[in-house]
Amino acid sequence: MRTIAFVTQKGGAGKSTLASSVAVAARHAGERVFIIDLDPLQTLVKWSKARGAADIAVEHVPPTKLSKALAALAAKGVTLAIIDAPGQEGEHLAAAVRAADLCVIPARPNAFDLWASEITRLRVKEKGKDYAFLLNQCPPAQQSARVELGAKALQAMGGLLAPLVSSRVDYQEAARLGWGVSEYNPDGVAAAEMRELWSSIKRRLKKPKSGDATKASSAKTAKAAKKAA
Repeated sequence: MRTIAFVTQKGGAGKSTLASSVAVAARHAGERVFIIDLDPLQTLVKWSKARGAADIAVEHVPPTKLSKALAALAAKGVTLAIIDAPGQEGEHLAAAVRAADLCVIPARPNAFDLWASEITRLRVKEKGKDYAFLLNQCPPAQQSARVELGAKALQAMGGLLAPLVSSRVDYQEAARLGWGVSEYNPDGVAAAEMRELWSSIKRRLKKPKSGDATKASSAKTAKAAKKAA
C-alpha cells in the first residue's frame, strides 16, 4: 500500500477538493482507495456522506491512531491511502507527514501560499520524506505572469507535479455532490487535469526512495566486484 498526504500550513489551498478528486481518479484507474480525514472539521467525511457510495471509504482518524489505522488498511488489501491534513502546523500535520510515502504540497499562485509552502517543505524535509508541489486554482489562462512565477518558485524549491490545476466551477460542483470531477464532467478540462495529476503522482510514487536507491547501488557495486574477482 502506498500513502500520500495533502499537506500545507496555509488554509484555502484546496487540499480537500484535490484529495477527493484524486481519490476518484485513482479509483477509476483500478486502485483500492481509502481516505483518512485528519482534519477536525471532517470536510471529507461530509463529502463521503454526500457521495452515498461505498467505493471510496472515508474515516476521520485522530493523529495518535493513524499508524494503526494504516496498518489495518494495508492488511485489508487497500492499495492507496490518501490523507487530508488540516492547514495548520501541529500534531495532525506531523502525523500525516510521518505516515506518507509522498507529501503533496498544494499552493495557489500568490505570495502568501508560496511562503507557506516553503515552511511546509522544511517540515517535510526535517522528517526525511519525499514531497512534490502542486500549483492549484490557477487562472484558466495559465500563461499569466503570476502563474509562471509561481511555477518557477515551486520548481526551485524541489519539484512540481503536472499539470497546473486551474480554477474551475467543476471542482466546486463535484465536491458539493460528493463526486470527483472525472464523474461530474468526464469530458471536461478539470477531469483531464485530475487524471493527469493521478498519473504524475503514481509515477512519483514508483521512484525509488533514497535509501532504496543507495542499497541498490551498493548491491550492484558488490556484484560487479565479485564478478571481477
